[in-house]
Amino acid sequence: MKTDSRPLADKMRPNTIDDIVGQRTLLGENGLVRRMVDNGKLSNLILWGPPGCGKTTIARALANSVDMEFMPMSAVFSGTADIKKAMDAARMNSQIGRGTLLFIDEIHRFNKTQQDTLLPYLEDGTVVFIGATTENPSFNLNNALLSRCHIGVLQPLSTEDLNTLISRAEEFLKTRLPLDAAGRVHLSQIADGDARFLLNTVEYLISAKFKNDLSPDELDNVIQKRAPMSDKNGDEHYNLISAVHKSLRASDTDAALYWTARMILSGQDPRYLFRRLARFAMEDIGLADPNAMQIALAAWQLYERMGSPEGDIALTELVIYLGTAPKSIGNYRAQGAAWRAARENGSLMPPKNILNAPTKMMKDLGYGRDYIYDPDTASGFSGQNCFPDAMARQKFYYPVERGFEREIKKRLDYWDAMREKINKKN
Repeated sequence: MKTDSRPLADKMRPNTIDDIVGQRTLLGENGLVRRMVDNGKLSNLILWGPPGCGKTTIARALANSVDMEFMPMSAVFSGTADIKKAMDAARMNSQIGRGTLLFIDEIHRFNKTQQDTLLPYLEDGTVVFIGATTENPSFNLNNALLSRCHIGVLQPLSTEDLNTLISRAEEFLKTRLPLDAAGRVHLSQIADGDARFLLNTVEYLISAKFKNDLSPDELDNVIQKRAPMSDKNGDEHYNLISAVHKSLRASDTDAALYWTARMILSGQDPRYLFRRLARFAMEDIGLADPNAMQIALAAWQLYERMGSPEGDIALTELVIYLGTAPKSIGNYRAQGAAWRAARENGSLMPPKNILNAPTKMMKDLGYGRDYIYDPDTASGFSGQNCFPDAMARQKFYYPVERGFEREIKKRLDYWDAMREKINKKN
C-alpha cells in the first residue's frame, strides 16, 4: 500500500479560497482575490507576504476556482529556458481550450532579463501569472512587470487563525495534540504567523507520541524555538530599524526597547544598531543633550570590549537614554542651510580682519588689520563680522527651547543683542 509522504501542510492545503484561513483583506467580501473569483476572471497578481502566510495556497485555489491548469515554478531553480518551456506548454493547453495559471515562487529571485522574458506572454494572455515574494515588490521587481500586475499584500496569520489551524489539524489527523491549554496558546505564539511552521510542528508532536500533555516550557524543550522574524538584510530588517528610530524620535522609550529586543533576538548584528543609535544621537538629539553622542560612543565601545551578553545592557541603557533625552534637529538644519549658502555664494574671500598675516606684504594688504581678540575683551565678545564682505549676515542655527539648547539660545540671543548694539555705535 502506497503511503502519502507529503508534509501535513501540503496534505491539508485548501482547494478553495473559502477554506483558506486568514487574509480577510484579500479573501473577504470585496477583497481583491474574492472579486476575481466572483467574476470568474483572473488577473496577473503579485502576492507579497512573509513565509507561511498562504501565498502558494491562494494561487492553487485560484486555479481551481476557474478550472485552469496550475503550473508551478520556483525562481530559485528556474531560468529563461524554463520560462519558454512553460509557455510552450501553456500554448498547447490553449489549443485544447484550457487556460494556464503560471505560479512563480520567489519571483524576486529572477533578474531583470528573466522578468522581462515574462512580459510578452502576459501581454498576449498566454498565461495568467501569479508571482509570490517575501520581498518588497517595489524594490525587487521591474516596473514593467509591476505595471502588468495587481499587488496583493498578505499578513502573518493571527493567533486566532493559527488556533483554527490547530483544530483543523487535529480533526484531519483524528487525534489531539499532546499539549495543555497553555501549551496550545504558546504553540500559536511561537509560530509567529507562519502556518507552515505550525503544521510541521503539529505533525512532529503527534508523531512523537508523548505520554503527557506538554506545558509551554516543555514544548520549548522538545522543539527548536522560533526566533522573531527578521531577514537581516531585506524588508523586515529595515522595518525593524525604522521602528526603533521612529519610537526614539517619539520619545516612546518602551516601544524602542521592544523593537530593539526584536532585532537582537532575531540575530541582527548589535554593531549595526550601535551605529544607527550613534547617528540618532547626532541627528535627532544634537545639542539638546550634548552628552548623548558621548554616551552613544561609550556604549558602543563598551560592547566592543565586552561582547554579549554582558555588553547587551550597554545597548539597553543607550536606548533608554536616547529615548528619554530632549530632541532637536537644530544642528542638522544648520548644516543643510550652511551648505546651501556655501554652494550658492561661490568662493568668496573671508574678511581681511580675520586672516593671518605671516608676511609683510600681507600686512601691507590689510590682512589681520583691526582684528579683535575676543577672549581679551571685557565681555569676551567683540561683535566683529566674520562673514565675507560681499555677503550679508545669515542665520543657520536655530536652537530649540528644550534641554541644553535652551541655554545655547539664551547665549546666542545675548550675543545678537550685543552685536546689534555695537553695529549701531559704529
